[in-house]
Amino acid sequence: MKKNIILAFSCLLFFALWACSKTDTETLAYAAVKATFGTKINLEKLDNYAAQSKPNYIIQDNTGNNPINDKKATLGRVLFYDKNLSIDNTISCGSCHKQALAFGDDAQASKGVKGGITGRHSMRLINARFAQERRFFWDERANTLELQTTQPIKDHAEMGFSGQTDRPAFEALLTKLAAIDYYKELFTFAYGDQQITEQRMQESLAQFVRSIQSFDSKYDAGRAQANSEAQPFANFTAAENQGKQLFLAPPQLAPDGTRIGGGAGCAGCHRAPEFDIDPQSRNNGIIGTINAQGADLTITRSPTLRDLVKTNGTTNGGMMHNGNFNQLIAVINHYNQIPAAAVNQNLDPRLRPNGNPQNLRLSQNEKDALVAFLQTLSGTSVYTDPKWSDPFAK
Repeated sequence: MKKNIILAFSCLLFFALWACSKTDTETLAYAAVKATFGTKINLEKLDNYAAQSKPNYIIQDNTGNNPINDKKATLGRVLFYDKNLSIDNTISCGSCHKQALAFGDDAQASKGVKGGITGRHSMRLINARFAQERRFFWDERANTLELQTTQPIKDHAEMGFSGQTDRPAFEALLTKLAAIDYYKELFTFAYGDQQITEQRMQESLAQFVRSIQSFDSKYDAGRAQANSEAQPFANFTAAENQGKQLFLAPPQLAPDGTRIGGGAGCAGCHRAPEFDIDPQSRNNGIIGTINAQGADLTITRSPTLRDLVKTNGTTNGGMMHNGNFNQLIAVINHYNQIPAAAVNQNLDPRLRPNGNPQNLRLSQNEKDALVAFLQTLSGTSVYTDPKWSDPFAK
């Protein structure tokens, strides 16, 4: 009997020590995560970020050595929408990159902390993963998406952890987050311990952003049935197919830069089927700034052309780095006749053939066809899919 009691006590002690040592979902209650997010984040049944399907014709991918996994992308989603990442708890990444607007903004300049505003229009984040260009921001100052993710947090006007004047430095944010119970649980869930570092934040935020994809457009439905990009798509209208051909075909230009035949040549910089920007691109002739002071000559990146607008043609916010264009026809008109500006020595050579600004001389019918085609690049699910939604929303 005594031996049995000792054996039973030993077993109970062993089990207690074993249970206390475990940190997985079987033994951790994740009480703070459940209390904060309810059913919007279920750590026992994660949303699918890592194994989403994509068309076989999509070949560009800038993931690098940070492949998406569901645990880290879930952490990234919380970080993306958490206003605690700003100095006064008013701004999150999702404040300027709204799901309902293809993760862009309808304000020309996005609001930051304490009356600050962004210097450029917030770039849409759709399909950021599926681009050959690995650098980010309009001026490509971040060499990777990982490095990009924490720069707005450190920006004095945006989220405020700049370390300038009366503002705390980024390290203060790490201390702030470490005191929040749901981050203790989420970092343990994703990384095995509670340690919060900038590298871990960058890694998980980048995974969440790269998970945001849109491949359910009319274009994708047509491309899946076609043998090649150039073949007319069976599900397209005549105008949409005409616009696609104009988009893909290079123009035939006279020595003075005037189009005498061919297409509009849009695909020379915005390559189908990802519609990402050619990494070798220079600026596109839009050199104005939001505050109309000086010229902005360093813009050489753009987001994908997918989901420029919604399927019904309504805008997802202003286009270009200064948000000046609110309609696709305005974009077409710009490229139809590139403005000559002596100050702009960074204009892409493809837009100044033989040193002359491009003049495509598009007819109204051709302009309308290009607009019709661009509208086929928009999907629907990305605007409403819960896995990309704000988990803090009531």
